[in-house]
This record gives sequence, structure tokens and C-alpha cells, in this order.
Amino acid sequence: MSRKKLIMIGMVIGSIAGGYAPSLFGADGFMASLLGSTAGGVLGIWIAYRTQ
Repeated sequence: MSRKKLIMIGMVIGSIAGGYAPSLFGADGFMASLLGSTAGGVLGIWIAYRTQ
């Protein structure tokens, strides 16, 4: 698998997981979801980059 494709998959999965994570802890705001999605996307990119 190419590096670009792996990084994109990491970004998508991280963004989805990060956007959903605040609702697991009871946070019910748009801003919490947006910040979680951003953090998850960055973390997903970093993990995908490190594994390649």
C-alpha cells in the first residue's frame, strides 16, 4: 500500500474516532466534537506515518 493511501486512511479513521470520542465522555457540544476530530485526524496521520 502506498504511503499516501495509508496516511489518508489514518486521517479518516482518526477523525471519525476523535469526533465520536467526546460523546463517550458526556460532552455534547459541537466544539468538543470539532476539537476531537482535529486531534484524532492529526494522531491518525502521525500513526500512519510512523508505521510506514
